[in-house]
Amino acid sequence: MKKKVVTRFAPSPTGYIHIGNVRSAIYPYLVARQAGGKFILRIEDTDRARYVEGATELIVETLKWLGLDWDEGPGVGGDNGPYFQTERTDIYYEWGKKLIASGRAYADTTPAEKIGEYREKAKAEGYPFLYRNYRPAETPEWEVGMPLRFKAEPKNYEYHDEVMGDLKMGEETQDDFILIKADGLPTYNFAHIIDDVTMDVTHVIRGQEYLPSMGNYLALYDALQIERPIFVHLPHILGPSGTKKLSKRDGAKSVTNYRDEGILPEAMLNFLACLGWNDGTEQEIFTKEDLIEKFRLDRIQRASARFDEQKLVWLNGQWIRKLFVENPEELHRRAHEFWDEYAKDTTDERKNIIMSIIYDRLKTLADLRGMTRYFFVDPEVDLDMLLQNKFLKKMSEEELQNLLQAAVKKLETVEDWTPENIRTALNELLIETKTKPPVLFSPIRIALSFAPFSPALPETMEVLSKEVVLARLNAVIRALSNER
Repeated sequence: MKKKVVTRFAPSPTGYIHIGNVRSAIYPYLVARQAGGKFILRIEDTDRARYVEGATELIVETLKWLGLDWDEGPGVGGDNGPYFQTERTDIYYEWGKKLIASGRAYADTTPAEKIGEYREKAKAEGYPFLYRNYRPAETPEWEVGMPLRFKAEPKNYEYHDEVMGDLKMGEETQDDFILIKADGLPTYNFAHIIDDVTMDVTHVIRGQEYLPSMGNYLALYDALQIERPIFVHLPHILGPSGTKKLSKRDGAKSVTNYRDEGILPEAMLNFLACLGWNDGTEQEIFTKEDLIEKFRLDRIQRASARFDEQKLVWLNGQWIRKLFVENPEELHRRAHEFWDEYAKDTTDERKNIIMSIIYDRLKTLADLRGMTRYFFVDPEVDLDMLLQNKFLKKMSEEELQNLLQAAVKKLETVEDWTPENIRTALNELLIETKTKPPVLFSPIRIALSFAPFSPALPETMEVLSKEVVLARLNAVIRALSNER
């Protein structure tokens, strides 16, 4: 009978959760959902020296934001709890005693100073340090409060990794490693294997930094006489330079930082899933449902993927457009906190209209602040922006002033202030002034917004109102007159 697929994400609450961590949650989530299996969230909190208060809540918040729901774990419960390692110590002690009974674990009270001497001796003699070469001849009966060590019986191992292929681990990769520390808590090397077997995990999906330890893990599976899971070791995500692994030390931001900067969760999920994976097509926009349907472990690349924030921002722009077309109300809801403070007294209806004419220029929701301010407050006149525009450089201040005066005169005649009527008036003005669209429309656009770019001119003018449009054009005309 085929086993039900069970995957897990097992982060340590040692700080914020960054990009590399999250991809190690996305892939097991997709594997479980595709197979109709189970996805478990487990908190590996035994490293108390690095424990950060509030980090677990941040992990939960991040996964929920991305839409990665779990079937067992904190806040959900399940049949295989507890889901915090510090609450599972009795389980580890039980398995540790099994290893003692089979002669594969021993209490080790050797002082740290003595172990340091062994390490220095090995270094001086030019040998790699392996504690099994200094294993004590006599050991006390183990009790909680003493370190418990695995007793290695080195041999060559072969195993298959779904990404890395067929691999081998030699005798030199196995040692007498600590299973349970003097503080009574297990090490990762021991706890994760016990947790996986007691939670029926079928796929272990994690970063390739764990590959060097696989000799010890395989030895432990053997000693415990338990079946190995399917191994999937993911290549590193490299920093922007492409030369080293992305890490917190090198400024890797938390996922919540990107959320606060206006990145949509759909875009982040899409981006991270495709960092080192593709479905073999040219498709770039993937919904969560697309990913669940199309994800395959054999399409994960062995080569490390480079983190490209520009690609994330581009993808986010595509998702903003997609969300506006498919569910504009949801986009308005998410954008609520990103509007400029000047918009606080503006009605939701007006904001929605503004969104409808600028959404296709947004790359992040945070762009709303800078790109829409001129809808709410008069911009400061910047003649340099006007005079240095690529379409207007050859024009004199007098010519620009005359062109804007003609625009004011024409727009004053528009009685029903709608985009259609404004567009008609502007097109008539093109003929009357015998100018090309970039030459006529550029000074009007700049005079109204003094922004690097702005959306469709008639729609912008309608939202601003006839009174504001004429006032801003006249302010620039006066500035040009004073300039001369």
